[in-house]
Amino acid sequence: MNGEKIDMTESMRKGIYILPNLFTTGSLFAGFYGMVATMNGDFKSAALWILVSSIFDGLDGKVARLTGTSSKFGVEYDSLADLVSFGVAPGLLMYKWALQPFGRLGWLAAFLFVVCGALRLARFNVQVNTVENKRFVGLPIPAAASMVSATVLLFYHFGWPSSYKKVAILALIYLLAFLMVSSFRYYSFKDPELIKRQPFAFLVLAVLLFIVIAAEPLIMLFVIFICYTFSGIVGFLMTWPRRRRLEKAIHNKHSKDEK
Repeated sequence: MNGEKIDMTESMRKGIYILPNLFTTGSLFAGFYGMVATMNGDFKSAALWILVSSIFDGLDGKVARLTGTSSKFGVEYDSLADLVSFGVAPGLLMYKWALQPFGRLGWLAAFLFVVCGALRLARFNVQVNTVENKRFVGLPIPAAASMVSATVLLFYHFGWPSSYKKVAILALIYLLAFLMVSSFRYYSFKDPELIKRQPFAFLVLAVLLFIVIAAEPLIMLFVIFICYTFSGIVGFLMTWPRRRRLEKAIHNKHSKDEK
């Protein structure tokens, strides 16, 4: 522990990288302004600012990797910013927008979302060098916050009041909290193969997807995030039989070795 503090102190004496940390600051600013909008009752703007925060959050890591400016300071700063922008901001938004009528059950749901987001970030920081780079363990907190924002924007798009399907909204918050601390695997979109040469059909599909999103952006935004949210559960169920066979084979092998 003391060694880590010494390394951090020496790194701070050498200075910090400005560019990626500016993007992180932009993410933090957007998340904070989302909370201000929530307190002012402008829930649609709050949802949009949380989505803007997620864009900045995606850019800071990519900029740091592309420019070779990753640092321990940047990682810690990014985690703190994520907790505010994707934990506290969406939790407050959901409470003020839809969960307040539930009383204690409502604010506990909002708090559970925040604390599970914090646990998700802490686990990620601990496991970052020991897990597969192509997969996240648990639903990433920016995706959970974006799911919250997409839900709010969908309701505004159709003109539904927050009281409409309010039990489903409460269930969604509990589900997102559970998925963040679950062991379900989620695709990270960090696969280097994505930027390499791909078949021509991939470009055609990408163009068609872009057209569909442009036609109904708010609906498609919700569809994309709901599909990603449930992709971890679907992947777990699809690979369950194979994992059971593998576990059974390993168990039988150990049993034979013991004999």
